Amino acid sequence: MAVRLKDIAQDLGVSVVTVSKVLRGNTDISDETRKRVLKRMKELNYQPNMIARGLATGRSYTVGLVVPDLVHPFFAEFAKALSGALRPANRALIIASSEEDPAIERKEIQTLLQRGVDVLLIASCQSNLQSIYDAGVSGTPFILFDRNFPELKANFVGSDDVRVGELATEHLLEIGRKRIAHIGGQHTSPSLDRLRGFQRAMVLAGLDVPEGYVVLRERVEEGGDTVGHEAMQTLLAMEPRPDAVFCYNDLTAVGAIEAVLEAGLRVPEDVAIIGCGNFRYAKYLKVPLSSIDHGTAELGQIAGELALQISGNPGEAPQSVRLEPTLVVRRSTRRLDQQANRPHNGVL
Repeated sequence: MAVRLKDIAQDLGVSVVTVSKVLRGNTDISDETRKRVLKRMKELNYQPNMIARGLATGRSYTVGLVVPDLVHPFFAEFAKALSGALRPANRALIIASSEEDPAIERKEIQTLLQRGVDVLLIASCQSNLQSIYDAGVSGTPFILFDRNFPELKANFVGSDDVRVGELATEHLLEIGRKRIAHIGGQHTSPSLDRLRGFQRAMVLAGLDVPEGYVVLRERVEEGGDTVGHEAMQTLLAMEPRPDAVFCYNDLTAVGAIEAVLEAGLRVPEDVAIIGCGNFRYAKYLKVPLSSIDHGTAELGQIAGELALQISGNPGEAPQSVRLEPTLVVRRSTRRLDQQANRPHNGVL
């Protein structure tokens, strides 16, 4: 038979109201009483009835997450860290994929809102602010992550993507590359900001970006490797071809490296390549990939803590959190003088 609040109250000689307040985290309970109640709950393996609790409080104790692609390394790692942050507070996470389709995203958002999620997190593929409002999010606390709409007064958790572009390009310049290209995305704020950072670094270095050296494509999240492969083939056909490429994300870089190797060229000797995301398999690739790490797990932890905060205080002023990216250097951007005496076999 399931343990009830009434059973715990009778065991400890306190009221059901007191036990309920401890469960809800109320502060008008003494530390001694709180510890006694929590200890007894653990001993009896008490599992709160979240449906009944939700009916009593008007909350569902669930958090909704909408991402463009469920299997993309960045969004998968983010979701894992987010879930870990919510778990100690007994919050359930419901995940949906928009498949980088604005219409599907709006439908998934509406479905989660109908389920009564307390907070909604969105990496939106909408192209404009009005589309966000049309999805109906204004009545529920929400957090934009990774992709921002600066003109919208909303909570945001993400990277400093302008700095991502600068840092990647500065590194390519430091290893002596001059003809630097960029394979990027379209429409989303990370795409625009990373391109802006790339362009800024090139201007500060006094270098022009030849026409055609910026290749922008759709669906760089879910189809990044295919997109990167095709875009790199386009760049290799140029005269002169680039001697380095900053790719929007790691999957795009994976496809770009494959295209270079298929063309009988070498990475990094002929073309140095850097990605973004620092996904966990980057060091195991045929050519270990240099990348910009934007703290994916930390972003998920921060987003979870913010979700818990605003679910209890929905009227708080919006917060914006941007993490500073860091450079991780591997073989794909090693300096040419560090390649001496290395066999040309594509591995370290």
